[in-house]
Amino acid sequence: MTVVGPFGLSVRDQALEADVQAGLAAVEEGLLEATKSEVPFITEAAQHLVRAGGKRFRPLLVMLAAQFGDPYAPGIVPSAVVVELTHLATLYHDDVMDEADVRRGVPSANSRWDNSVAVLTGDFLFARASHILADLGPEAVRVQAEAFERLVTGQILETAGPRDGRDPVDHYMDVLGGKTGSLIAVAGRFGAMMSGADETVVDVLTQYGERLGVAFQLADDVLDIASDSHESGKTPGTDLREGIPTMPVLRLRERVERLGLAEDIALADLLASDLTDDARHAEALARLRVHPALDQARRDTVRYAEDARATLAPLPECDAKAALVELCDAVVHRAG
Repeated sequence: MTVVGPFGLSVRDQALEADVQAGLAAVEEGLLEATKSEVPFITEAAQHLVRAGGKRFRPLLVMLAAQFGDPYAPGIVPSAVVVELTHLATLYHDDVMDEADVRRGVPSANSRWDNSVAVLTGDFLFARASHILADLGPEAVRVQAEAFERLVTGQILETAGPRDGRDPVDHYMDVLGGKTGSLIAVAGRFGAMMSGADETVVDVLTQYGERLGVAFQLADDVLDIASDSHESGKTPGTDLREGIPTMPVLRLRERVERLGLAEDIALADLLASDLTDDARHAEALARLRVHPALDQARRDTVRYAEDARATLAPLPECDAKAALVELCDAVVHRAG
């Protein structure tokens, strides 16, 4: 049993291990090639987050999904590069919106340079992804375009907030489905589709990716509260400081509505205050870390990861399926 991939994924089959490792290495080369420019400064900015590393969760999913067809098909690695480039581009833009200082353990592009450079670099990465995508055929272009629309819609929904009368948790799940689930669903879809897998398999892996993506983001919500910067690669409590209500905060507000406990109300009031003040932010983070709302958010993560696991039931038993199941466990472990 060998450990590969972003979460210490254990692979029992040597052929599968070799395929995944070779695929991820080829993706890494593809990312560096795709982020080169004739302008040295653009290359430096575009490769800033590529060279910072990362989990490469989406390319890994592409490689595993490809095992249900021909894992050596020519479109697999380029499609994984497209998905990861798109993801990286959104990180540049997210850091501008969040005014983040750190990403993947290094200064964010907006803090190293400025917001304009970060936004334009994200746009550059989108352009390079589109260039690669054009060679993968019109169906791939359509799939990516639909996912990108959902991704942007999810971001806008988060910014706008729930409409009057809408349950905030239901609204937030729509946000996560768009912001995170849509692109991870594409990773599963591209891997299966490019490998020539049956359409039923393509559909299963698309649904799996969507649900796993939501679980993945819920785990990130927990990590943003519970971890230190060394563990998460970014400043803890970033969303709290920006006033973005993630699942632990939403679960706290639910509890306030249901029970009306004084200590819950006090914490909710603190979270609603100006958390740009470092002392107030530190207090809010410390209190939320030991609050039952954080445990509820962990249970939400487990539920969505189990939904993703159940989606895999129609697939044939094989080492690739076992690895996909283990990814569900790994996401839950991150939130633990």
